[in-house]
Amino acid sequence: MALSNSSLGYLNYPTQVIFKCCKLIPVLIGGIVIQRKAYGCLDFSAAILMSLGLTWFTLADVQVSPRFHPVGIAMISLALLCDALMGNIQEKFMKRYQAINSEIVLYSYSIGVLYIGAALVITGQLLPAIHICSKYPTETYGYGFLFSLAGYCGVNVVLTLVRTCDVFTAVTVTTFRKALTIGLSFFFFEKPFTIQYLWSGILVLIGIYVNYYGKTHKLTFREVVVQLLSGIIRLGRAGRKKKNEPVFIQ
Repeated sequence: MALSNSSLGYLNYPTQVIFKCCKLIPVLIGGIVIQRKAYGCLDFSAAILMSLGLTWFTLADVQVSPRFHPVGIAMISLALLCDALMGNIQEKFMKRYQAINSEIVLYSYSIGVLYIGAALVITGQLLPAIHICSKYPTETYGYGFLFSLAGYCGVNVVLTLVRTCDVFTAVTVTTFRKALTIGLSFFFFEKPFTIQYLWSGILVLIGIYVNYYGKTHKLTFREVVVQLLSGIIRLGRAGRKKKNEPVFIQ
């Protein structure tokens, strides 16, 4: 979280969101490395489709072009790596030691507070932060409390998904939330609709369907290619058959 927020000092918001939309891919790789999971080609295809769709959504939703900076790219890349590691390690510990949600939240965020506190002391930002909080208590402590409460509820929902399903499913749901947020924004804010939103939404929906199909049908890459080619052949035959049907003139 610290790396993700700090990257905004070097990247603009659209660039950060584009990187965060690709979170599914490092989560898949982390599951293979950390938990020795075996993901199929449909899982990777779903991750790539959803990442491309959400990236296209972001580019259509903003008027500012992405701005890249080496330091910012390094920060957001490390943030994605940490997210992939943390999610897979949490799933591994929850299933091995039967850890409850509150225990995971307590230890994860307590250690994070120590790291961020040490960084504030080293960089000399702790005293200015305390001064700003005391100067604007409502905007800092008040909004901070509401943000923390909403975040706690959201983290518990995500951890429940990790426990009952897996981390890839949880990240898929949180990734789809970005597209849902952009879709709902049309009801609350007046902004023009472009065809790019439609194609982006179709890509995201196809990715979700491919993910669901991959969960219910355990197919190898060869079987997927065979089914795809057979479907194309059937469509071609149906088209030729319809073309060769005699036309009766009344």
